[in-house]
Amino acid sequence: MIVLAIDTATPSTVAGVLLGDGRVVEARDDPPDGSRGEHASRVLVLVEQALRDAGVGWGDVDRIAVGVGPGGFTGLRIGIATARALAQARGLPLVPVSSLAALAAGAAAGDGAVAAVIDARRGEAFAGAWAGERELLAPVALAPDALAVRLRALAVPVQAVGDGAVRFRSELEGAGVAVPPDGSAVHRIAAAPLCRLGAAGEPAERDRLLPDYRREPDAKPPQ
Repeated sequence: MIVLAIDTATPSTVAGVLLGDGRVVEARDDPPDGSRGEHASRVLVLVEQALRDAGVGWGDVDRIAVGVGPGGFTGLRIGIATARALAQARGLPLVPVSSLAALAAGAAAGDGAVAAVIDARRGEAFAGAWAGERELLAPVALAPDALAVRLRALAVPVQAVGDGAVRFRSELEGAGVAVPPDGSAVHRIAAAPLCRLGAAGEPAERDRLLPDYRREPDAKPPQ
């Protein structure tokens, strides 16, 4: 199976292709710290780059996978709208993937758990925790102190990854959670776990596939 996957839940824009032999080709844009990303201008460019680097064309792709969050509201809307349009245009099944699960799957846990933590801004984090494929903490939006309490209560060694883990390092480490160095690649959603989760997942009805926001948008229409 050949899977094309994209994710725009964080400031990074990620595209990848899983080939039939198990190899994954990745194309990505990681903007400077503090940036919200340039998803609208980068996502299609990176999709075409990943396909080209993988040596495949649209006729070879069997399905599209897309990270549905939780994450940045604007980024998620762009990524999901792009994935839906590509799936419709190419007649391909579309598979939703938890961006937190993809982030966690990119970090080795050993005998413990991995908490994926994405900066939700407004002093909160989107987070979930897994031990292998077993979900220990369902995706949720929490203040860092509350997240630290929830992770400590898991009663297993926990490693936290993601830009939220970096931002809230002091609160997490104070609860006994390990956080890799700031520049570690495990803090970024990678194409390989995104593609593999997409290969294993069930396709959704394309027009009903929506972002997983986990909280109200930052900007709301007037009442």
